[in-house]
Formats: sequence, C-alpha cells, structure tokens
Amino acid sequence: MKRLVALFLALVMSLALCSFAAAEEDLELTIMLPDFNSDKAWVTLEEGNPILQKIYEATGVKMNIIWIANSAYGENTSYTLADSANMPDVMVIQGPRDAITIKNARAGAFWDLTDLIGNYEYLSQGSQTVYDNCSIDGRVYGIYRARAYARAGIYYRKDYAAKAGVTEEPKTVEEFKDLCFKLAALSDDTYAINMCKYVAGTIGITTVMFGAPYQYGIDEDGFIYPAFEDEKYQEGLDFLRDLYAAGGIDPNFMTIESGNWNDAEYNDKAFMRLDCLDNGYRLQEWLQTNKGFSEAEGEEAVALLPYVADANGNIQMWPQNTGASGEIVITKTVSEDKLPRVLAFLDYLNSAEGQTLINCGVEGVNYWIHSDGFRYAYPEGEKDNQEKYSAYNSTTLHSLNQLGMNVNGDLTPPVKQTALRAEYNQNLIDNAKYVIADPCLTLDSPTFTTKGKTINQDLEDAQVQYIAHKIDLDGLKAAYEKWYEQGGYDILSEYQAAYDALNAQ
Repeated sequence: MKRLVALFLALVMSLALCSFAAAEEDLELTIMLPDFNSDKAWVTLEEGNPILQKIYEATGVKMNIIWIANSAYGENTSYTLADSANMPDVMVIQGPRDAITIKNARAGAFWDLTDLIGNYEYLSQGSQTVYDNCSIDGRVYGIYRARAYARAGIYYRKDYAAKAGVTEEPKTVEEFKDLCFKLAALSDDTYAINMCKYVAGTIGITTVMFGAPYQYGIDEDGFIYPAFEDEKYQEGLDFLRDLYAAGGIDPNFMTIESGNWNDAEYNDKAFMRLDCLDNGYRLQEWLQTNKGFSEAEGEEAVALLPYVADANGNIQMWPQNTGASGEIVITKTVSEDKLPRVLAFLDYLNSAEGQTLINCGVEGVNYWIHSDGFRYAYPEGEKDNQEKYSAYNSTTLHSLNQLGMNVNGDLTPPVKQTALRAEYNQNLIDNAKYVIADPCLTLDSPTFTTKGKTINQDLEDAQVQYIAHKIDLDGLKAAYEKWYEQGGYDILSEYQAAYDALNAQ
C-alpha cells in the first residue's frame, strides 16, 4: 500500500511541477518562523506587502506568517507541536534531529519527504550528506536550511585592540586570552566579549577552541563521554568566568535578546563576539555606512579570527551547524492532495527568483542594481538617505530570510564585496578541515529523544550561572551529577550501544 501511495504522490507531484499559474485555486499556508525583528512592525499581504504579493503572483500561495521571537522559538516549538489542532502548515524546526523533531517525526506530525524530494528541480540539488545528517531513522522529514560548516569563529575590533596595546592577531589560546583581558581593562563601561541570551555559540566556540570535543568525545578505549567531562572544556568555562569577574562581559547579558545582540557593537560598548563570522563583515560594512569609516579604515576596524591553536598547537573549530541550521517541515495539517503544491512552493523558494524575494525583496522597492552591476539596499545616488529604505525593509522583509533553504547555493544578485567579505568566503573553503563533529550525531538514543533537550538546557543554565559567579565549581559539578541522574547515564549507554553496533559491522 505504501508503495502505491508513493507512486501516486510521485505522479501528482510531477504534474505539480507545471506552472503555478495553472493552479485553479489559491493556496493559503500558515507558516511559523523565528523573528529577529520582533520590535518592528510587519506588513501583511492584505496590507500591501510587495514581496508577499510577488510570491503570490508567482505561486498562487498566500502566506499567513506566525512570527515568534527567536529567543523564545524553541520553547514555542514545543507548545505548538503539542497542540495538533492548531499547528501551522509549514514551520521552521531550528534543531534537526533534536528531541522535539525526532519525537514528532516518529509520531507522524510531519510528512515524510524522502521519496518526494527527487521530483523537484531545486530541492533535489541539495547535498545528500546534509539531508542524511538531518534524517531520522533514515528518513527525511524536512528541507534543510543550508549553512557553511566553517561559519563560526571570532571577530573583534582591531582599532580597539590597538588601543589596548595589541596589534598582532592572536594565534594561540594564550594570546587570545591576553587580548580579551586587555580589552576588558579599556574602561569600566565597555566589555571585551559581546554576549546575549544565546550562549551556546560562545560556550561552544570557547571550549572547542581550548581543545574540548563537541557535545561528546570518544576516549582511546572507545568509550563515549560528555564534552563537559573534558578538562579542556572546564578550562574554557573558567576563562569565561574569570573574564566576567574582570568586567569583560556585560553582567546583564542574559537579559539581552538575540535580536538586540548587535547594539553593544554598534554603540562601541563591546569589541569582540564569538558567533557566525559573517556578522563580522556585516559589522564592518555597518561601520562604513553609519560611522564614517572609509573602506580602508573599515578593513582596519574589524578582524576575522576563525581559529586559534590550543595549548598543544592543535586547531579545531566549533561546528555552528551540521551543514544546516534547522529545516523546514510540512506538518500533517496539510492534506495529502495539497502536499505536492506545498513542496512545489518550497522548490520555488530555492529558485533564483524565490531566493531573491525572501532575502532581498523586490527590485526597485527593496533593493536596486547600481551601474556597477551590484545589489544595494538603496537607489543609486541615495546613500545619504538609505536609513529610510532600511526602515521600510524591516517591515516588508522582516525576517523572511528564515524561510530560506538555499540547498542549491546562493542565487541572489551579488553585492559588492569588501576585502573582509571575500576573506570570509575564502575561510569557508580553507577552514572546513578544522571543523569537528559530534560523534553521536546520527546515533540513536531514545532517552535523548524524550529528555535530552530538557536536561541539556538545565546543564547550559548551570554553566551560565557558573560563568556569572552565581554558583561555584561544586555547584556546577552538582548540576553535572543531576544531568547523569535525570537521563545522562541512559543516554551515554544507548549511544555506546549504537556506536559499538555500528563499529562491529
């Protein structure tokens, strides 16, 4: 029966690949997305959003978007999936293969797309490796949102580093630490590292940089252990704790929403960030636009530091993703007969036209191609007035790029690259070899599926408290013991069994 259903769907979907214009009826889709502009208004299709109008004209799809603040998106995902009567039709799942995703995929909340993706021009061009990395029990339940492996690292203000007496880029962990403490000492109301509520990146980049494994390690005898048990992991946490005590981290960092993370950098209140390196070249370009830096001065203002060597001279980078930053799933609120149309819609969003609309907007309205052939967010000759165009974009584009998948690469109109942006793009190629992986990523643990997200969040909360001097080392170790007792022992046992079975083949 399943084979017959698959063959039927394949036939229907091949027909769906024909022009959207041939569709007889409009298709309304409720779509849930993370919002990085929750303090800004949003213009709907009915209110005249030109981007949504263009998408509707091309596809016949009317998008009704549910915006959830990014900082609360994970929690809201749990609530949303628990309410089957009110699930959106399409939604972003930020954690591929996390407990929420696995549990709901197995329960039948999402459509299985494994045998259907190949019927679509753009979706079929995605990396099979990345699809596999996001798969559950060997089945694909979503279209991954492509990201570069070597995307994460450190960027900092070179001009402020020079004021602190550091003119050479750090090459080792010790030199990096020296720079951080010198930046912390610049003044009483500025900070070395810019942190916010999203702490996973800062903690992950730091501990891996110091030499710890990512999530789990495997010792020389083949036994799996949690990364926090590695002494290098503790060294990384101790460094952040010491820097916090030295005034190098805003004591209110846990109240800062990720949508406001840039503010400290824009206001010259924090001089370094451990995050996605593309935010580094964006900061430089912002400085050039808003602070009067020329391109040459801008090049001197920001430095990208993809990695530093640990105490043993080894280099390893934290994987900001697994080749993906979550995925787009289609829930079972979409009927089987509408599924081909929804997949064709997602396929369109991977086309050059679709990518451009959700990432850049409408030409002549949200972006312009200047005489040099590059894309700009303001009309030619209007650079001094670009803030009004930026304000308009924040209401019409908002965070629509969160619907982007780009499984077939970036097809948007090119922007003029600064030297720093070109350096970043080269880093993605050159440094992929240093990115380490979670050895348990594709192993199965039923306990992790049911409890992993909760107990890992408790673990992260304790680490934050340790960094902020709310608990001491004994308190941190007590949190680790609680992790073991609440499911950690079982998770390790299940991962070990799966790992041993895999290596016995």
